[in-house]
Amino acid sequence: MKVFDRYFIGGEWVDAPSRARQKLFNPATDTPYGEIALGTAKDVDAAVRVASEAFTSFSETTVAERLALLKRILNIYERRRPEIAGAITVEMGAPRRLSREAQAAAGSDHLRAAIEALEEFQIERPLSGGVLRREPVGVCGLITPWNWPMNQIAGKVAPAIAAGCTMVLKASELTPMSAVLFAEILEEAGVPKGVFNLLHGEGRTVGAAIATHPLIDMVSFTGSTAAGVQVAINAAPTVKRVTQELGGKSPNILLRDADFDVAVRQAVEACMENSGQSCNAPTRLIVPSDRHDEIAERAEEAAKALRVGDPENEETDLGPVVSRAHLKRVRNYIEVGQQEGAILIAGGAEPIDDLPPGYFVKPTVFAHVTPDMTIAREEIFGPVLSILSYDDEEEAVRIANDTPYGLAAYVSSQDREHAIAIARRLRAGQVHVNMTIPGADMPFGGFRQSGNGREGGIFGIEDFTEIKAIALP
Repeated sequence: MKVFDRYFIGGEWVDAPSRARQKLFNPATDTPYGEIALGTAKDVDAAVRVASEAFTSFSETTVAERLALLKRILNIYERRRPEIAGAITVEMGAPRRLSREAQAAAGSDHLRAAIEALEEFQIERPLSGGVLRREPVGVCGLITPWNWPMNQIAGKVAPAIAAGCTMVLKASELTPMSAVLFAEILEEAGVPKGVFNLLHGEGRTVGAAIATHPLIDMVSFTGSTAAGVQVAINAAPTVKRVTQELGGKSPNILLRDADFDVAVRQAVEACMENSGQSCNAPTRLIVPSDRHDEIAERAEEAAKALRVGDPENEETDLGPVVSRAHLKRVRNYIEVGQQEGAILIAGGAEPIDDLPPGYFVKPTVFAHVTPDMTIAREEIFGPVLSILSYDDEEEAVRIANDTPYGLAAYVSSQDREHAIAIARRLRAGQVHVNMTIPGADMPFGGFRQSGNGREGGIFGIEDFTEIKAIALP
């Protein structure tokens, strides 16, 4: 059994004072593999004060010094990537192939993007009558989720270091191994004492203490919209900066001139990847009404072709969802979809035969979904695709934008300019044309209830800086 009962504070591993523990379950087997110590507001205060003390000196380091540190971190990360991928498979159920080629690889991508951005970053630039400076915002509270654990940790820590900030990280209590491995990497790379600090704990205690702490200058949060609202409320009395990457209900428009042989298969696979547990998953497939049934048949075939099972198996496409509670949530949404009249054409809420007692969900596709249905409006965060139809492109765009979210959107067409014209009309922070995967230097973040601020490359570094104008005679 793995026991995560130490925090990384002030450059040292210290025992967690609290005796409160939470069991950790392997989602593929529903068996415990370890336990985690749950931190308190007192632990947060200790870590924040250390980070505050370290800020004075670290904020004055040179770009060259921070680049050297980031490059050391990247080199060690690359060496330990196989170990990181294995940990992600165990703690949140991502299939081996996905853990290796996407989950763990995302950490490398963010580190590399931060290095490249910092090499070009302008700390000072002249303005009429003075100089504009970008300075580190201060002590940062970083709160990250379980669904892409290393992606979000590296996506916040790397630009914070690049900017010259110090930080306290609270990673998800469901995926502590990724966070501990990352802390070990920073320790080996020689991160100055107090610059990076790691605590374990729940959002309602440790997360809330981070958001309310008066010495925290900024909170960078990734998670559900509901949790993000609470973070913002907690942070408001101290008027600290809050950047958030929250939920999504991303539309995927197939234009009439799309290559349906390719686009439908890609649509299903993109929705189901990571067992649907991605905030930017294209969960609403919006298709021409006169092609709806044909497209539904293609989607059914694509969903049934996906292999669900043991994430340790290299041939597995979908592993389990993260927890027993989340399994219940996803299955409930599937049942609601059927009750509201959507046509279930693949998958369903029933357990999968011949699999161990893990948290597995069938790749599920609904046809003839209308925009008012629950499954078309609420974030399910599971392998569930809803197919909606449109009569003309005006209606397609209207359906796509008819959501409180705005994280990502997708559009497919064999005519590049046609797709770009539609992309310009979609209210989302990142739009994918023909399922193109953007680089880690592209800004990632949302409109409306999908959050504020951007991560990735130079945009991520800018979010961890304050702007100072110096007027000169």
